Parts: sequence; structure tokens; C-alpha cells
Amino acid sequence: MRKFDTKVQHIKYKVLRELARYAWEGTLSEHLLDLPREIIPGKEPTMRCCVYKERAILSERIKIAMGSSERGDNVIEVIDIACDECPAGGYYVTELCRGCLAHRCEAVCPKKAITFDILQNESHQRAHIDKNLCVNCGKCALVCPYSAILNRKRPCENACKIHAISMGEDGSAQIDRSVCISCGACVYQCPFGAITDRSYILDVVGMLRDREKTDTPRVYAVVAPSIASQFTYAKTGQVVSGIRKLGFVSVVEAALGADMVAEEEAVFLSEKGFLTSSCCPAFVTYIETQFPALRGQISESLSPMAMISRYIKQTDPDAKIVFIGPCTAKKAEFRKESVRKWVDSVITFEELQALFDSREIEITELPETALDNASYFGRIFARCGGLAEAVCEALKENGSNFEVKPISCDGIEACRIALLKAARGKCDFNFIEGMACTGGCIGGAGCLTHGDRNRTEVDRYGMQACEKTIRDATRLVKIGDLK
Repeated sequence: MRKFDTKVQHIKYKVLRELARYAWEGTLSEHLLDLPREIIPGKEPTMRCCVYKERAILSERIKIAMGSSERGDNVIEVIDIACDECPAGGYYVTELCRGCLAHRCEAVCPKKAITFDILQNESHQRAHIDKNLCVNCGKCALVCPYSAILNRKRPCENACKIHAISMGEDGSAQIDRSVCISCGACVYQCPFGAITDRSYILDVVGMLRDREKTDTPRVYAVVAPSIASQFTYAKTGQVVSGIRKLGFVSVVEAALGADMVAEEEAVFLSEKGFLTSSCCPAFVTYIETQFPALRGQISESLSPMAMISRYIKQTDPDAKIVFIGPCTAKKAEFRKESVRKWVDSVITFEELQALFDSREIEITELPETALDNASYFGRIFARCGGLAEAVCEALKENGSNFEVKPISCDGIEACRIALLKAARGKCDFNFIEGMACTGGCIGGAGCLTHGDRNRTEVDRYGMQACEKTIRDATRLVKIGDLK
């Protein structure tokens, strides 16, 4: 039964599962030092040069999984000792080079970094790039008639489309905190698991243990609609039952918060005439750091997570709220001043799987518990295009004549292009739906699996909604009939 895409995710999961298991028992401090040996027993290495290095890396992974950070309050962390296998990146000349007479690559190079040498056992010259001079502008690759010059990037650098990752002096990856948007793309793409996200799983276990002892606090789970595309080995209703079995008093759809956001953003859009969405925290951070002139155009709405959490806490002031979803950037969002009073913690689907197994909950054996809080439109927020579709529907339901011209940005590169056009006043759209992850939330770094079927599963989940309009869904909130 396959639960994860990669073995890196499985290693991460094993650490989280064992930490949670001992935390439930209240014996974590007694077992903490022995955890690396328990997870990697014996003397034979499985991945690295020696078992001792594997355990040293695990020790660092355990620290981050416990929520500790030696470099401040960061969500994304580099495990330096794990980051030593990737070759240096940059442009290099392949064997396809014919040493042609044109020498276009040499002529176009602004730093004179390209020379031609006759190699041993070869009858023609081949271009050579001096790495001390090269500035990785890529002009040589563009003009080469043989496509013989390639750009070899480290997986993490290639994954980070906002260029927040570079190679440090020691050869390990380093993250520019002033640029990073905590999207987690590097976490998922690093083939050695050298980059990981900070976890709050022990905080969640602590809340649920307190409830077991005293029946307080009442801990609510707010689940992202992308849950429908995860846990492919079980039914969504069984996953919901599993969450309840963990000790959550109720499971509420973040999609209902999305319905509420759609109604609110429709009003803001018609009033301001131009708007960027506020649902994706990584997208919002990207605007704030890279396009500050557009900060005034960001929707004033809370994200769906915060919107529904605010409603729950307003009706149950003693409630504790845990958001469960695919997003590492949510771990940064819930600590913001405008959000932290509504949301108490955030875990990913990866961490939820670890919680299930730490309590030996086999969700495939559980009965189904239906979720019926949200509309189709709230649920499709999970995939790119869903938010824009929902805002258009909200305008229609409200009888507005405002003509919305949306653009749905699939991934941070598409977001950048749209924001550049908006900043220069050269756009034919008036609403930007920004999704930092390719595909939308279904492509989040905290997903168990990533695949083409995820969008189909979310759309199917949306079609199963009992509430057929946004107004039908938000009416439940207005009359206090949230289940």
C-alpha cells in the first residue's frame, strides 16, 4: 500500500510518527536520544556512506520535526550535513559541441568566459566555459546551433522559481529569508531530503492529550478541500472518521471559509475595480516582498483557513483550531498577528498520516463520516482556477453587473508575469488569482502524493457537495447551523 511519492517523504514520516507515538505516551524525553538508532538500527547504511552519518542527519531532522529552529522562526530549514551530494550548477558544454567556425557562443559572452580547445583524441575544437568568469547569463546557450550548452541546476535551485536558494561557501544550500515565501517547492524536490519544513505536530498532540484528560479544550480540525485528492488508499469519509478518532471534537471544511471569502472578495472587487487574491499565503508574501507597489491591491479578506477559524472561535471562544492541509506556507501564515488569534496550529497531510499511524488508526477499517459544510465552489478552491470561478459565481448570485476579467496563475512563475503586467498598468484583467504551487493547493509540498488525477478528484468532491450555491453554504454560517 503506497502512501507517499518518494522515499524521502517516508523517512520524514517515520521521524514524525515516532515523535508523535512517544508524545502520546508521555515518554518522549526518555526515548529522544535513542530515536535515531530506533529508526535506523544495525550497522549497515541504507542511503549514505555510513550509518553514523545517517543517524546524525536524523538527529537534525528530529530537531526540526520537534519545532525547534536554530536560525530563528523559519518554516523552511536546510539540514547542512545532508546537503553534500549535488554537483555544482551552472552552464556547461556537452559532447554535442562541434567546435564550429561561427563561435557564436564566444562572441555573445559578455565576460569572455568561453574559449576553444582541441581535446585529446578528438579531431575538432570544443568550447570551454571558465567558471571563474561565467555569470550564468545563458546567452551562449541561446545562440548555440547544436544546443550543446546546458544549464545544470541543483534540484532545489531549479525548484525555487523566486531564486531564494543559492550555494553557500561550504557547498550546501542556503535560503535568502528576505525572499523565501515558504512555499516548500524545494522541500519536495530535494532528492536527499536536505531541506525540510518545521513541524508543529507535538503542539497538536499536546492539545489532544489535554482534551483526553480534562475534555477541554475543544479541538477543531479545519481540513483543506485538497484532502479529497490525498489518502488515495482510503475514502475521504474514512479520513474524516480517522481525524475524529484522534480526538478532534469536530471536522470542519476550510471550503466553507472559501465560500465566505468568495462572497467577500466579490464585494471588494466590485468596489476597488482591481484585486489580487489573498487565499494563498505564499502568493501574498510574494507580492509584499517583490511587488510592494501592489500591496494595496491585495484582497482584505482573510484566507479560507482563517475565515472559518474566526467563525468557530466567535461561536466557541474556548476552541482550539488546527488546520490540516497541503501547504507549508500556512505554517508561516498562522503566526501572523492577523491570523494567530484564530488558528492555533497547522499540520500537513504528511503529518496527519504520521498521527494516524502513531495511534495505530487504520482508516480503511473505519466507517465514513460525511463532510457537508461547503458548496462546490468552495471546494474547488483547491485547484487552480477554482477561486476565480467562485468569485464570478458570487458576483452572479449577488446580482452584480460588475464585469470580472480574471486571470488564474498556475504556479509562481505565472504569478510573476501577471504581477509584472499589473505593476506596469499593461493588463487586460482585473482580478488575479495567484497560486504559488503548480496546480494550486493540490500541488502543495505537504501533500502525500502529487499527480494529474488530483484535479479530477477535487472536482468530483466538489460535485458531491450538498450545498449547490455559495449562498446556500454561507447561509449555514449566518443562521449558526454549522455541523
